[in-house]
Amino acid sequence: MAKSKSQKSKSSSATIGFEQQIWDAACELWGHIPAADYRKIFTGLIFLKYISTAFEKKYKELVEEGDGFEDDPDAYEADNIFFVPPEARWSEIAKAAHTPEIGTILDKAMIAIEADNKSLKGVLPKNYANPELDKRVLGNVVDVFTNMDMSDTEASKDLLGRTYEYCIAQFASYEGVKGGEFYTPASVVKTIVNILKPSEGKRVYDPCCGSGGMFVQSVKFIQEHAGNRSNISVFGQEANADTWKMAKMNMAIRGIDANFGDHPEDTFFNDFHSTQKFNFIMANPPFNLSNWGQDKLQNDPRWVYGLPPAGNANYAWIEHMIYHLAPNGKSVLFLQTAPFPPRLVAKEKSAVR
Repeated sequence: MAKSKSQKSKSSSATIGFEQQIWDAACELWGHIPAADYRKIFTGLIFLKYISTAFEKKYKELVEEGDGFEDDPDAYEADNIFFVPPEARWSEIAKAAHTPEIGTILDKAMIAIEADNKSLKGVLPKNYANPELDKRVLGNVVDVFTNMDMSDTEASKDLLGRTYEYCIAQFASYEGVKGGEFYTPASVVKTIVNILKPSEGKRVYDPCCGSGGMFVQSVKFIQEHAGNRSNISVFGQEANADTWKMAKMNMAIRGIDANFGDHPEDTFFNDFHSTQKFNFIMANPPFNLSNWGQDKLQNDPRWVYGLPPAGNANYAWIEHMIYHLAPNGKSVLFLQTAPFPPRLVAKEKSAVR
């Protein structure tokens, strides 16, 4: 793989497209860390760059208004914008990109953000000072993100989820890493949400929520139909630690109050929401999952319609979702069962027998 040109100008780099910029960053990291770990570097940088861009945009607006609120955190919180402390602002990160301290500076920036936002405690990556990560290379990666145009902050909110998808699709395969990870294409997420039509004042649940794309699209759907985006209760669970952290970041960027538990956990073995019922349930679980733990969950109350087979978790996911449906609740499950093509399984609580 050829190295990217770190000296690319801001104007050209800002217009080459998101995927190309992520590829440029990957080229810098190539050979220095496993490709499957790229997103551990990228997602923290994208998160920090995004919240800094949104903060700086609002900061300029407040300065122009001349009321002296530019340093008041409440003025940002009112618009679901993070108040970014000085040491975590991207302008400071960019200035330090080519210093030996860049890793430590990034880690301190993440710590400062977490200190001001309790819901992110333990979520943001703090691995940049790792001595195994070449700081010259890291500085080049920072340059790529510095040149990433996020001036349209509303549109840029989707970059975190897109990074997740892109890293899994493009880079994990280079290392032969499967990892049991799956993501749901945006077109499928939108289809599922359009089928369910989530409405405000209701409870939405995804038992294997990944980076939280179902919730993002649900909130968009409510907004597009003149609903109050804040009047929805979001619940989810995710077993993969890195993906769980990304979901938390994804919700934080959008100001979505979500209950994902206080740590990642296997949904079958520790159902965080075991007593809860939901109006809308949507999921794209890891299909045909074997060894999902049937032998240890023989008498689980979720198996109302019979014990799911040991070698395939698809029916366990279906029964789990039915168990959590509120009266007249609706669910859609995206399943792909080889050798057959993917299919959508829709259920309505009142119709289940």
